[in-house]
Amino acid sequence: MSSTALTASTFQDTVDRDGIVLVDFWAAWCGPCRAFAPVFEAAAQRHPDIVFGKVDTEAEQELAAAAGIRSIPTLMAFRDGVLVFAEPGALPAEALEGLVAAVRGLDMDRVRADLADQRRTA
Repeated sequence: MSSTALTASTFQDTVDRDGIVLVDFWAAWCGPCRAFAPVFEAAAQRHPDIVFGKVDTEAEQELAAAAGIRSIPTLMAFRDGVLVFAEPGALPAEALEGLVAAVRGLDMDRVRADLADQRRTA
């Protein structure tokens, strides 16, 4: 399965779904984005059970701003509708595979409990 272009109208529904969603915020003029694109696409082929989405920050400037994107590429990982990872920078293939494994291994009950605790103390 290849990656899917995400827009302002599809982003929230996509990241809110059950399972894992990885989102690459990128732009055509960005050299590191172009270097990361084949790594991201190869991972999408290896993990057909994961949604791999791409947001073109030039075409979707409001979405990128709403997501707090300040540097590209930025990779976000969502699991069961919860943002569990967000970092700027192009990852090498091994690091992306490590991220996939880490997100798969999360105890989402614990993640939700930790988030609830953070909200109570904030």
